Amino acid sequence: MTRQMVMVGFLQAQNCTNLPSSWRHPLSRDDSMSADYYQEIARILEAGKFHIAFFDDRLAMPDRFGNDHAHTVEYGIRCVKMDPIVVLTTMGMVTTKLGLASTCSTTYFEPFDVARRFATLDLMTNGRVGWNVVTSVNDGEAQNMGRDEHMEHDLRYDRADEFMEVVLGHWDAWDDGALIIDKKTGRFADPAKVKRLDYNGKFFKSRGPFTVPRSAQGHPVIIQAGASGRGQRFAGRWGEVIFAAGRNTDIAKEGYDAVKGEAARLGRNPDHIFICNMLLTVAGATKAEAEDKMALISKLPTEMDALSLLAEGLNFDFAAKPLDEPLTDEELASMSGIIGIRDGVIRKSGIKNPSARDFVVHSGRGQVEGAVVGGPKEIADYMEEMFVSRGCDGFVVAATYVPGAYGDFVKHVVPELQRRGLYHKDYAGVTLRENLGLPVPPVGSWKLQPKQAAE
Repeated sequence: MTRQMVMVGFLQAQNCTNLPSSWRHPLSRDDSMSADYYQEIARILEAGKFHIAFFDDRLAMPDRFGNDHAHTVEYGIRCVKMDPIVVLTTMGMVTTKLGLASTCSTTYFEPFDVARRFATLDLMTNGRVGWNVVTSVNDGEAQNMGRDEHMEHDLRYDRADEFMEVVLGHWDAWDDGALIIDKKTGRFADPAKVKRLDYNGKFFKSRGPFTVPRSAQGHPVIIQAGASGRGQRFAGRWGEVIFAAGRNTDIAKEGYDAVKGEAARLGRNPDHIFICNMLLTVAGATKAEAEDKMALISKLPTEMDALSLLAEGLNFDFAAKPLDEPLTDEELASMSGIIGIRDGVIRKSGIKNPSARDFVVHSGRGQVEGAVVGGPKEIADYMEEMFVSRGCDGFVVAATYVPGAYGDFVKHVVPELQRRGLYHKDYAGVTLRENLGLPVPPVGSWKLQPKQAAE
């Protein structure tokens, strides 16, 4: 079969999209705390044959800038953060094929609890669920979850590796065919096909047996977005859908090759890993129409949007010194959140010790400068070049306003991609794995991965 794009809708269960200024757009809906808001998005994405509706998440509002939340609340910078699992449940009620994925942290939850939540939702949606595995990013999240400060970067990934072993071990507790449900004999399930995990590791102990049988797709699809070297090794070991943020084809190819190479080194099939690059589009029927839309959108972001999200993402208070004063080596080293942002700014700017303003200019956080603006041809050309050059296997499509930006993409861009044979015209099946072209994982398959090679 001809290689085709994977498409993911990038969502937040909050007052704005990943672009914090989106709520200020005059055409954005104001009811982002209602079920109908998310159900409309779900219907649009399913009409556009998107593989996944995906929720990013944090366990704190952005309050690292100045160590205060006042600016976050006043300017609506991602200040509302609802539970995405609950929101996904409402979206599942109005869709039948759209994949449903959510972020959940390995640093602040217990593996059994996470395993049960996602396995339950997977059953409730006939096998359409994915879990985005994150290690969280900042001290605000730590303090909301009963800790004083966020765990050190590489240690978080060591804990996450063990977390995955527990979750996947529980998801494999029920063999396929374990359920009998015979009312005449009174036998519900075969006890020989339900086993305890009895896990005892450095970070976790979990006995079992697990309380949720396997779904039609075996278990939820594993999603990951690690950008650092340690994050890429983690993604190569566990990830099935990988989110990337390559700003051009060369950078995207570098990350693509790194993750696929790590997977191959571990004995995994690189073709069973889909790397999806972030994409912010402003689409119209024509390029001129899209440029008119962009003229309005570009006026919405503020400098505070960027500074707030940078402080949150890097777990560093950018208010601690003047905007144009270079950061010291010590300050750069102290950044402990998404360090791929820090490394990307240094690489893109060419400045060894960038200032806060350099971070605003070169990170793209909270801004729209990286948006692809155009009619169907211009946006499809960009996507095709990235895809054909093996910079990605698909895209994570973000919105500048809701729900209109998703609707614009589905109306204008999707038909052009389909016309070029780059994107499917209909879903292949019902489960997320069927629609991605991923096999159902056999029970115990995760144990075959060489642990030593991943560390």
